[in-house]
Amino acid sequence: MYHYRLGLIACLSITQICNAFLVNSNHCNGFVSSRRSFQSSSTTSSSCSVGRISLSMSSYKQVFVAGGSRGVGRVIIDKLIEQESKVVTLVRSTEAAKTLNTIDGVTAIVGDAFDQKSVENAMDGCDAAITTLGGSTISNKNENKKRFIDYEGNNNVIESAGILGVQRIILVTSVGCGNSKDAAPEALNIALKDFLAAKEKAENVLIKYYTNTNWTIIRPGGLISEPSTSKAILTKDNTVIGSIHREDVADLVTQALNSPNTERQILTALDPTIPSATSSKGLSTVEVYAL
Repeated sequence: MYHYRLGLIACLSITQICNAFLVNSNHCNGFVSSRRSFQSSSTTSSSCSVGRISLSMSSYKQVFVAGGSRGVGRVIIDKLIEQESKVVTLVRSTEAAKTLNTIDGVTAIVGDAFDQKSVENAMDGCDAAITTLGGSTISNKNENKKRFIDYEGNNNVIESAGILGVQRIILVTSVGCGNSKDAAPEALNIALKDFLAAKEKAENVLIKYYTNTNWTIIRPGGLISEPSTSKAILTKDNTVIGSIHREDVADLVTQALNSPNTERQILTALDPTIPSATSSKGLSTVEVYAL
């Protein structure tokens, strides 16, 4: 596991930086940085667990998950099954579908999230949708440019939900999108500029054109592939960035799914217990968003 401080970020390769911020990456590189550091006060330390709702039962009977073959999306499937929801997921490989279909309550369909109709057909019958798509591109030979799953795939999920009348949507993007751009280090914004722009475009579609849906946008910071700490939080503070374990992101996503308090909210996900670079002003407190 690697923890990178801001003073060393210029030494990192673009690949290392990207891996830590791709929601569905299989790599476990962790990126720890902050324009502000985190310390829970006497009120917020206890509220890290306050407001967490029971995982025993979900409000949604069948949930569509885009990006469910790996990374955060794969863990989300396990969390949903624990909540007694059935899961439908769209995956590209027959091997991934075969593995997922061995899990009781999971229906994995082979298809391409770049194809809107494939997404719509897979989602049909679901009452909620979660998408963690990101980090993949394909080449458009006709226009000689890349197409980003971060926008097209997520947009197809959003559009399909609108067509099918699926009211509950959770979109997982990244710190660095929208009004959280200044929270991310400049080197990260440069390295992931196109990916972040594509994610932000998907966010804007959801916010501006799907005003009748109960959407939630969750923006994690640097992702780490280690067991859950159960200390991660959501916050409305868009000026902060920190690392978080993928399992904890999945936990927060599934909790948010069943929390009306998160509807039409844009929230940052981080773990204040993971050490991060300390600013010259010392440690600051991050306000926990109560689920």
